[in-house]
Amino acid sequence: MRYHLNMVSLAIAAIFGACGVQAQEYKVGITDKMPYVDVTHDGQKVRIQRIQDQGNKLIDDFAKTSRPCPPFCIHPIKAAPDVETFGELELMNFMTREVKAGTGVIVDARLPEFYRVETIPTAVNIPFTLIKPENPRIERVLLALGARKSDTGMDFRGAKTVALFCNGPWCDQSSRAIQALLKLGYPAEKLKYYRDGMQLWRVLGLTTVVPAKAK
Repeated sequence: MRYHLNMVSLAIAAIFGACGVQAQEYKVGITDKMPYVDVTHDGQKVRIQRIQDQGNKLIDDFAKTSRPCPPFCIHPIKAAPDVETFGELELMNFMTREVKAGTGVIVDARLPEFYRVETIPTAVNIPFTLIKPENPRIERVLLALGARKSDTGMDFRGAKTVALFCNGPWCDQSSRAIQALLKLGYPAEKLKYYRDGMQLWRVLGLTTVVPAKAK
């Protein structure tokens, strides 16, 4: 299902209206009616909100503006035809709906050494290097995403909807993973592309987590 930006805002904001949360308590909200989003990551409650320090600035690698191209070139807004591109609000709505219901999964397609430093709440790590037809373990990856083996190959009818991201608009790891999944037969309508990735998530001051196994 495609969500219009305003519908996404209203859907998540309804959570706070039901709980009596006042957006005014947060000087830096996600939207004017949505101060934060509560999700579960590794079995723990995580509150996604923006950094409240209005003077906060990025000082790490995500503050860089000019990486060499190639290989760090700006990528198209769409990873492939019929694959929906998500912004931050769409991704958070996906967390509170599909991920919570078990029908969707958010995949951090970066290499494990990057994932271990920090990631977006609810994300699991499936490196793009594993998502390729020639990987002898690719069947295990597809089964983990809810696909099933059939007499004619893989059956994706019960497969989860997968939202993939990597380091940002200059990173091609998630788009490469999407292209590989499409070649493997994964339905385009079950793939989502969070193009902004870690770069824009961090620029907006949104909450990140350190995976439990990395602590």
